Amino acid sequence: MGVDLFAGLSAKPLAPLDHAPRVLVFDSGLGGLTVLAALRETMPQASFIYAADDAAFPYGALDDQTLVSRVVAVMDRLIARESPDLVVVACNTASTLALPALRAAFALPFVGTVPAIKPAVAASLSGLVSVLATPGTARREHTRAMIEAFAGATEVTVVGSPKLASYAEAELRGAPASDAELLAEITPCFVEKDGRRTDAVALACTHFPLLAKRFAAIAPWPVAWIDPAPAIARRVVALTGAAPTEEPAPLRAIFTSQGGLPLALAETLRTRGVASVEQDPFPLS
Repeated sequence: MGVDLFAGLSAKPLAPLDHAPRVLVFDSGLGGLTVLAALRETMPQASFIYAADDAAFPYGALDDQTLVSRVVAVMDRLIARESPDLVVVACNTASTLALPALRAAFALPFVGTVPAIKPAVAASLSGLVSVLATPGTARREHTRAMIEAFAGATEVTVVGSPKLASYAEAELRGAPASDAELLAEITPCFVEKDGRRTDAVALACTHFPLLAKRFAAIAPWPVAWIDPAPAIARRVVALTGAAPTEEPAPLRAIFTSQGGLPLALAETLRTRGVASVEQDPFPLS
């Protein structure tokens, strides 16, 4: 089947731009920072705005209808405020549920995020692959459809972790989870069968690569941890095409929560190149 990693979640290319692209990277929290880093490395001439709807984090706790309505409402405000040329929805849950509504509501390209099942299967020599996801992504029909499309003879174990996204948020806010807590969440990914072992794990939440170094240090045995961010960056480059080279605008971050950000998080954002942080409160009703 000729389906790529972004089947059903990609967008039409932009018309030729007379300026360097302006890209909005959107997530429910801090996981999209992994995608932002790949985008900035790949597109140094582009200007980026990072938006975290942290007032509604975690999206997996919302029912489907509430989540779609929320994402469309927040996006309406962000697009009116920032006028991006393209939006990257750096969240698996929002991508699999809200992209059709976003594309119907707004006349600009959206690039979604999907579990990196295809590259995980390609990386596996043992034929045992795991998908580490949030519970919402783990139960989505889209995830099952991708496994059917890409797995072939590879056996895929889907693990829905209810805690890792919050652990990743806590890590960047200066309150890291213990090794034992992380190990309890990733252990189901490690399968032994007929003398074979899992050798590739698809990180099916953009928060999870924030913890990938810690996963590697505590894992029962070495595996390839597959991050979707590089593929997302390549997709955005393909959509934006050639554009004038300009000095990019300073990177800004916008949060929808109220109250000040922890000092540890502010420092983390600074080290990731964020020049300024703004709060545009949007309480979850």
